[in-house]
Amino acid sequence: MSDAPRLLRLKQVLQLVPFSKSHLYDLVKKGTFPRPVKLSERITCWYERDIKEYIEKTVN
Repeated sequence: MSDAPRLLRLKQVLQLVPFSKSHLYDLVKKGTFPRPVKLSERITCWYERDIKEYIEKTVN
């Protein structure tokens, strides 16, 4: 099994957090939500570990 970090697309991230797309991008802009990784002009992803850390930090 690979130890490569898992990447999540926007749809997957929105299934994990209770935000709309626009609110999520507002939080990214404010610096309170993990920044996405731009893989290409049309593909944006987030590291799964960053999203899980954000959720843990926010819940506790």
